[in-house]
Amino acid sequence: MEVLEAIKNRRSVRAYDKRPIAAESYQKLRQALRFAPSACNFQPWRFIFVEDDELKNEVAKASRKQMWMADAPLIVVPCGFPGSAYQTMGGYNNSIDIDLAIALDHLSLTAVAEGLGTCWIGAFDERELKIILQLPQETKIPALMPVGYPASADLIHPADEKKRKTEKEIFSANYYS
Repeated sequence: MEVLEAIKNRRSVRAYDKRPIAAESYQKLRQALRFAPSACNFQPWRFIFVEDDELKNEVAKASRKQMWMADAPLIVVPCGFPGSAYQTMGGYNNSIDIDLAIALDHLSLTAVAEGLGTCWIGAFDERELKIILQLPQETKIPALMPVGYPASADLIHPADEKKRKTEKEIFSANYYS
């Protein structure tokens, strides 16, 4: 699958088939994260692959009780270390959020190419997740991502052009206009 095709086919999947992810696909997901770029190539991260059913339930409960997440065979928890990230992104901020967003985006597009679905999860209690997953206090979790085969083929389809803003609405040349 070409990259643009994966981009157009990526959807937020909230219903998963419980079958395990094929070993070859699983390895591709790992490599997508491993080779994702980060500012100055610092790679200030670690990724937890939550596969245990009880632990997935705990993560889902800590994610505002979005229990559908636990049906996915895998929940990826990106753990960033702000102190190890590039410290002057934009002149004043560290790069951890951007670094991890790029890695998760690589993961989501690889998943689509493998016939898998994902969903960006931003509603969760980070303090609770740190306790559940035994994370160091300095860890930052910007998002979570369940990964698995969609429960229905209807859940993955190309983007509807009518629901996207036009190019005129989102692009400017040289200056904001």
